[in-house]
Amino acid sequence: MTNYREILRLKSQGYSERNIALAASCSRNTVSEVLQRAEDHGLTWPLSANVTNADLKKILYPPVTDSHKRLPDYNRVRKELMRNGVTKKLLWTEYVNECQLDGDEPLMYSQFCYYIQQDEEKRRATMHINRKPGERVEVDWAGDPAHFTDPATGEIVNAYVFVGVMPYSQYTYAEAFLDEKQAAWNTAHVHMFQFFGGVPKILVPDNTKTAVVHNKRWEDPQVNRSYHELAEHYGTAIIPARIRHPKDKPSAEGNVGHVSTWIIAALRDEQFFSLAELNKAIQEKLTAYNDRKFQKKEGSRSSLFRDEELPRLAKLPATPYETAEWKQATVQYNYHISIGKMLYSVPYAYIGKKVDVRVTESMIEVFYKQDRIASHRRLKGHPGQYSTVPEHMPPDHRKYLEWDGDRFREWAIKIGSNTKRTIDAILSSKAVEQQAYRACMALLKLEKRYSAESLESACAKALAFNPSPSYKSVRNILAAENTLLQQKQTAQTKATPLQNPYGITRGAKYYGGENHVE
Repeated sequence: MTNYREILRLKSQGYSERNIALAASCSRNTVSEVLQRAEDHGLTWPLSANVTNADLKKILYPPVTDSHKRLPDYNRVRKELMRNGVTKKLLWTEYVNECQLDGDEPLMYSQFCYYIQQDEEKRRATMHINRKPGERVEVDWAGDPAHFTDPATGEIVNAYVFVGVMPYSQYTYAEAFLDEKQAAWNTAHVHMFQFFGGVPKILVPDNTKTAVVHNKRWEDPQVNRSYHELAEHYGTAIIPARIRHPKDKPSAEGNVGHVSTWIIAALRDEQFFSLAELNKAIQEKLTAYNDRKFQKKEGSRSSLFRDEELPRLAKLPATPYETAEWKQATVQYNYHISIGKMLYSVPYAYIGKKVDVRVTESMIEVFYKQDRIASHRRLKGHPGQYSTVPEHMPPDHRKYLEWDGDRFREWAIKIGSNTKRTIDAILSSKAVEQQAYRACMALLKLEKRYSAESLESACAKALAFNPSPSYKSVRNILAAENTLLQQKQTAQTKATPLQNPYGITRGAKYYGGENHVE
């Protein structure tokens, strides 16, 4: 039984209903109801010691009808009905069994359902909450999409409508997008703040993944990282609505229906051939919607917003938020990560590590354990391009970048003038000199494989055949000369007679011949 005496005693000492509920081991709703009934009956603490909890129950909850029958435990019924598979019929059967065991007379099933319904109606009472001007904006996607026609294919394309509402004035913003992904969600907020001309203190979104990663614990929801960055940029706070609690954002829920009726449905018979055309029509309907006079009070949404909310909004930042998307990537063995089929360098010490990548329209930023380790201008054009910072390379790789045309010429002149002329020809054969560096490097490395004299001679022959020889032609000449030299050496070896035709022998003495003495 509820400890009514304890509830009244703690209330007289100034405790909150939440703390009273914890101390009396009952729900906060029970505490609120008991206190209200006590006030209605003029009961105050202190009470006589002779007044028991049973006496208080009779006073606070006097039986109206069926006083000889046992009434159900409404709190238990309400909680049980929230569980999967539990019905009123099942609870009534259990209730009848309990009454029979206790010797009480149960209610009939119809009466049981009637009392349950009466209790539910009491609990459905709502309270109007006065909103402060400019304090919050509630955001959501409209349930019904708008449409436009693709002029190239004739296909009907869905357009999803974003809705943002200022609860105090009911001033509304709406815009259509091709999808409900992160980029569209963030862009919609940027445009909404520009439309309002300022920023409210609080954002109240639904539990979509573009806003909230998870909301299992209502007191500590995990906000989407990109969405949180947007809020930081505009200096606002995100307080998501609780799961399955639409009354946490009643203005958005209500205006979603109004937008569906007065904007989307109103445009149902018009045909559009692009998203821009559709949004232009939406803005015209939206202006008329915001300017429409209220039925039960003076003014309109626009006038109320302009006069009482706009002056209280925070100023817009100097630059609008640039929509960012977060991704994960693994640093490859070439100390680059792949984002959008483009490759960006990372310090080689992070090879094999997983990094977080912030991607915007113009920038790529790489983070490891929340520390930024690299940033690049975002590459555009054909896939497979590289953006490499020399400082990210290992020392031996960095030396390769230090080479230029003059250094190749200095190396070549040490070998000979013909090698120098060949290097000049290779460097001038490309539209961009850097494209010839690999061929120059490969040509000069032939010195180690053959010799400086052989390379100089091969370059002279190549220049005699072609004034602009290639690395391949010089390599082929060296390979051919090397093959001829090996063939000559083989022929000379075969022509030279062996000094001992029988090879290595042990001689007669080894076997006891030629003056062998025992």
